[in-house]
Amino acid sequence: MSGKMAEKEIFAMDQTSMWRALQINGRVIAALLMREIITRFGRHNFGVLWVFLDPMIFTVGVTILWNCFERHVPVKINITAFAYTGYSTVMLWRNAAMRCGKALEPNYALLFHRNVRVVDLLYSRVILEIAGATMSTLVIGVVLVATGLIEPPKDLLMMVSGWVLLMWFTFGLGMVVGALSERWDWFERIYHPAMYFYLPISGAFFLVDWFKNPIRGWVLWLPTVHVTEMIRHGYFGDSVHTYEDPGYLCLLCLITLFIGLLFVKETQYRIGHQ
Repeated sequence: MSGKMAEKEIFAMDQTSMWRALQINGRVIAALLMREIITRFGRHNFGVLWVFLDPMIFTVGVTILWNCFERHVPVKINITAFAYTGYSTVMLWRNAAMRCGKALEPNYALLFHRNVRVVDLLYSRVILEIAGATMSTLVIGVVLVATGLIEPPKDLLMMVSGWVLLMWFTFGLGMVVGALSERWDWFERIYHPAMYFYLPISGAFFLVDWFKNPIRGWVLWLPTVHVTEMIRHGYFGDSVHTYEDPGYLCLLCLITLFIGLLFVKETQYRIGHQ
């Protein structure tokens, strides 16, 4: 009887410790978020509003530019909706990866605090970019629908599902870029131009249906293509033919996040032994 009571007490202590650890970790990430906001945007003028104003300005600018070249689009669709559903995804994964690059070097002093880890620094930056890009996309979408420039989405659940998977992929990409840019100085110099070369094939500027095999098969290896296809399927419905594979996309997100966390763990160990 006493043995069972002891087991219950140990289990209760483990639960309490885990809950306590989650509370501490949540406060650490919240504090790092506030520090990042103040460091990047300051306390004056628009301040924290720049978190979503920044991606909003880029998305609106690209949408206007695309409308100037509407006649060159291969199919007859709403070019405003096409640009909006495409470039919004770019602003999320690209900005998050850029902010995670060399994110650790200026914050080494914070790692002397026992409760601050490498993964917390990267998480805070990715969360901030996700919050900004999501708010920007939501506000732009509401304004475009309210003004009649675009119609409401045909399948909102599909759009939200694509966005959630994009956030998952962004977390993994941020971990990989953050850890490798700290490990090798040359990685950041290579990653930035590689990112711009990747943009034309990221899925933001085309529909997979526009291509024939084998090009169609090649672009479907890319995770961001599946994300964009999902979001456009949710918005346009059956009026466009999309080729998304949520199962394959989930697998890629899982692999990317797993590899990223392994890199982060190695980085944490190496910094702790310097």
